[in-house]
Amino acid sequence: MLNKKSDVKRLSINLSAQEVEKLEKYCQKTGRQTNDVIRELVRSLPIVVRHKL
Repeated sequence: MLNKKSDVKRLSINLSAQEVEKLEKYCQKTGRQTNDVIRELVRSLPIVVRHKL
């Protein structure tokens, strides 16, 4: 869990109007905040380790 201000980094992303609409509808239907949804999606990403040959 985050415990220091330095552990947080602010990001800015560009989304299409359709992507924004989809995200907003999802948040509205689930009662969740946009930041929480995006954080959960990022945390669920698999970590890919590529081995050098």
